[in-house]
Amino acid sequence: MFSFHVFDHQLARGFQNRFSTQYRCYSVSMLAGPNDRSDVEKGGKIIMPPSALDQLSRLNITYPMLFKLTNKNSDRMTHCGVLEFVADEGICYLPHWMMQNLLLEEGGLVQVESVNLMVATYSKFQPQSPDFLDITNPKAVLENALRNFACLTTGDVIAINYNEKIYELRVMETKPDKAVSIIECDMNVDFDAPLGYKEPERRPNHQDEPTEEETDPSSYADMDTGFRAFTGSGNRLDGKTKGIEPSPAPLAPSDIKRGIPNYDFKIGRITFIRNSRPLPRKIVDDDDAINRFIAFSGQGQSLRKKGRKP
Repeated sequence: MFSFHVFDHQLARGFQNRFSTQYRCYSVSMLAGPNDRSDVEKGGKIIMPPSALDQLSRLNITYPMLFKLTNKNSDRMTHCGVLEFVADEGICYLPHWMMQNLLLEEGGLVQVESVNLMVATYSKFQPQSPDFLDITNPKAVLENALRNFACLTTGDVIAINYNEKIYELRVMETKPDKAVSIIECDMNVDFDAPLGYKEPERRPNHQDEPTEEETDPSSYADMDTGFRAFTGSGNRLDGKTKGIEPSPAPLAPSDIKRGIPNYDFKIGRITFIRNSRPLPRKIVDDDDAINRFIAFSGQGQSLRKKGRKP
């Protein structure tokens, strides 16, 4: 008469369609085959056996396929995508950096579960070495490397390969969740200061200038003030040294001319000092205007004076 469909709820169907199994995990270097699979080390995806694909195809899971990896012995977890289904049965192959995050050794057990993650909007990374600052455009390099990743987990240390060098970056923060999907997303990327980085010491812009003490102008007479005429010693043709000692006239304090300092001087600024003050114009009276210079208006003089004829 009454019927209750409790387990026909969407949540109940979600548990029934959930993929969860355990595998023996190995690094990619243990993958048998003639082809080099170094591309697996450059991303965040794993290789699973064909039976996993058969089981996943029977479940009503959402795409892209994302998985949660858990090491129950160390209580460490991370998230990843799947690259291929070509591994041997009961075995999955993980990148080396992912095994380090999970504290897994070769042949260790890992729990693999299918999950649905929210699309990423923001992520923050911390390079684990100051060498990452040598890259000219780190955001472009990271964007290109993240194309091989399917998701990010806060706390993971991912590894990217650039110019035949491995750079490790710790995922400091992800939004809107601690584990996000980065497939076909518009994500803002930010960087934290690298581990072990020290700020360069900044020198003060304005140094304390020593105050100029007032000195006696007469003391400048003993200083080298430049060229002085007739201060050298002479030589005689007969070879005697009498009367050839120099006797320069002493300099008076009024003869020493010192430059006017520029009190507005600033370090790093060149100032060309010009006399910008206009010269005072003299008031010319009418009488002075008459006596002004007129060309060819003088009287000539003759060396030979001609006498008047009587």
